[in-house]
Amino acid sequence: MSQGTAPSPHPVDRMLPPGRLGLLGLQHVLVMYTGCVTVPLVFGAAAKLDTSTIGLLINADLLVAGLITLLQALGVGRILGVRLPVVAGATFTAVTPMILIAGEYGMQAVYGSMIAAGVFGLLVAVPFARAVRFFPPLVSGSVITVIGLSLIGVAAGLIAGQDPTAPDYAAPSHLALAGGIVLFIVLIGRFGRGFLAQLGVLLGLVGGTAVAVFMGLTDFSTVGDADWFGVAAPFHFGAPEFPVAAVISMCVVMLVTFTESTADMLAVGEMTGRPLTSRDLAKGLAADGVSGVLGGVMNGFLDTVFAQNVGLVGMTKVRSRYVAAVAGAILILLGLVPKLGEVVASLPGPVIGAAGLVMFATVTAVGINTLRKVPFDGTNNLLIVAVSIGVGMLPVAAPTIYHAFPNWFQIIAGSAITSATLTAFLLNLLFHHTGVRGTPNGTDPVPEEKTTGRETVPPTVRAPARPGERG
Repeated sequence: MSQGTAPSPHPVDRMLPPGRLGLLGLQHVLVMYTGCVTVPLVFGAAAKLDTSTIGLLINADLLVAGLITLLQALGVGRILGVRLPVVAGATFTAVTPMILIAGEYGMQAVYGSMIAAGVFGLLVAVPFARAVRFFPPLVSGSVITVIGLSLIGVAAGLIAGQDPTAPDYAAPSHLALAGGIVLFIVLIGRFGRGFLAQLGVLLGLVGGTAVAVFMGLTDFSTVGDADWFGVAAPFHFGAPEFPVAAVISMCVVMLVTFTESTADMLAVGEMTGRPLTSRDLAKGLAADGVSGVLGGVMNGFLDTVFAQNVGLVGMTKVRSRYVAAVAGAILILLGLVPKLGEVVASLPGPVIGAAGLVMFATVTAVGINTLRKVPFDGTNNLLIVAVSIGVGMLPVAAPTIYHAFPNWFQIIAGSAITSATLTAFLLNLLFHHTGVRGTPNGTDPVPEEKTTGRETVPPTVRAPARPGERG
């Protein structure tokens, strides 16, 4: 390099031509859009909210996801944002706990506990980044498996209906519609190529809705009353409330979210040639914490780094973080169009349930794939996984099993995700971090590497991802 010539920027920091930047950003949005809006759709239906309110949640969800994506891509000083091409979106991890909290305490407690979890996330981001070895694939794989399994029942309720005494409960036409959508998604996955294969669930939703129109299952009567532009007022459901059990449950969800985001940020760091330090990781996790505070105020949801977008970075080899920033800006614009949220909220249950079934089952499969990295021969890891999944699935198989216990206990133990996380975490500590026995489990600390003066986080957590990512 000749004297006086400025060094070329790292590919992560390179600005692309505007046209290409816009198209690549839009592609990121299309890949993650279905997964992002499925969370408010499923939660709203399970919490028995009306269509207009669910539409409001969808817009808030997209708005918060866009803001957090911008925060992650561009960063704020030296305190927030991983500054990598990552896209944030609502996590499935929070769905079941939020449904339980809404049923027991109401929507004000849902968003109060979310705010508290966000503050908790901001406080523990740095220590979590340094102690990531306590959440190895043994723990994260067990929890991700339970997340998927626990949500399949929610998808079934959307397909069949919530009232077994209703005349149209589990109607053959509804089951046939859902089955057709699942088959369509499978065929897209089998015969689709490249970007088309990434859009299977989104195309299934569109095609299923078109069929549902002819079946008389759709009702878009509320769409006409919705505004073209606008944003819901903060604290739409009233002043936030902070029941202790709800706060504890959502704080556990935040730790699981951290585990998800950690794996994906480490993966993107490797793909882009910018390995993460523990400080970088902490800044990315702190952005997840901000999503809790912002989501709680703006009626949104907890966000995590979306793995399908991580897969897209690997597929396209486009490493510029400004592509993710454009995706964040597009999400914000979508979140400011209430009419669009109303359209999505009006999708019929069998259509949402069919798409959800595929996505939730994919989460389960991802958890199983994560557990493949765990050594089982000559260890107690099989027992840890078995007990964690068993304890986690108890309240799913028998929802009233803890009815004789206090309400606070029911909220914590009655959540499959919370109980599985606590069980897996504690059993991992008992068997592998008490110093009593040293059986190999893949969780032993890896010495920190020195790379040009930067302490690089070892990739001890390698959880692939959530729905949409192709291996």
